[in-house]
Amino acid sequence: MSYLDSLRLFVRVVELGSITAGGRDLRLTPAGASNRIKELEAKFGARLLNRTTRTLTPTEIGQVLYENARRVISALEETEAVVASYSGTPQGVIRVVAPLGLGRRLVAPLVPRFCKANPEVQVRLRLTDRNVNIVEDGIDVAFFLGQPADSALVWRKIADSPRVLVAAPSYLAERGTPRSPDDLREHNCLLLRFPRSPEYYWVLETPEGPRRMLVAGDFDADDGDVLTAWALDGAGIANRPRYEVAEALAEGRLVELLPGTPPVTAQFGALMPHRPVQDPKVRLFVDFAARELRSAF
Repeated sequence: MSYLDSLRLFVRVVELGSITAGGRDLRLTPAGASNRIKELEAKFGARLLNRTTRTLTPTEIGQVLYENARRVISALEETEAVVASYSGTPQGVIRVVAPLGLGRRLVAPLVPRFCKANPEVQVRLRLTDRNVNIVEDGIDVAFFLGQPADSALVWRKIADSPRVLVAAPSYLAERGTPRSPDDLREHNCLLLRFPRSPEYYWVLETPEGPRRMLVAGDFDADDGDVLTAWALDGAGIANRPRYEVAEALAEGRLVELLPGTPPVTAQFGALMPHRPVQDPKVRLFVDFAARELRSAF
């Protein structure tokens, strides 16, 4: 690993608060990452990190190194992007994050095809339904399904993604079929929720406009595919993207509920950090994904 790569590692270690996590981000073993940090400390003749059993923070010298190294790396990445735009040959690493279900079904299959067409590019795909900090986590492209909030990030809309309330026939036979949004309060709603998440609600389209419905259920999960599986097993009502449950609806394994007041349509697209020069390989990957995925919804 070059000196520059060691600086990249140090920056990621500080940003992620963990030598193991920083090493994993650059495909290093914990021992390899730890040795690289020790080499940097030896080079500068000073301790760069304060370590305890629970936290890792930069020392005063480490903070100076982090701030300057981050500026150098950012300047280098911008320079590489400019050069790549002239050379016409995209190269380097693209860090991509996507929701679990959507990532498995739609984004993951794109990666081998994209890399085959662009052999100098490596894609590192991370799948999670949790919110990520795109800037702090060093993400180049975050595929997003929902209603994007205003932010300093660049938003590229790819398609609308209708959502639908669904339940299995066995659940409806036992608990009855809701006839209005208010009836949802009497049902077991399957919730996508994370630790320390806020009060949960579904937003439905009504003749009067969007209506926020507080809903509750006996259990929840942080994986959307788990909610779909529970709904198929007759455990309750789920709020899912239509494309994910279209086959089950067509086969009668799930039933659409309240079609006159469906969940608000989500948007599918890509969030990217705002940079002075857009990296050609990132633009190429997002363009490729947009062409391939627009018809999936």
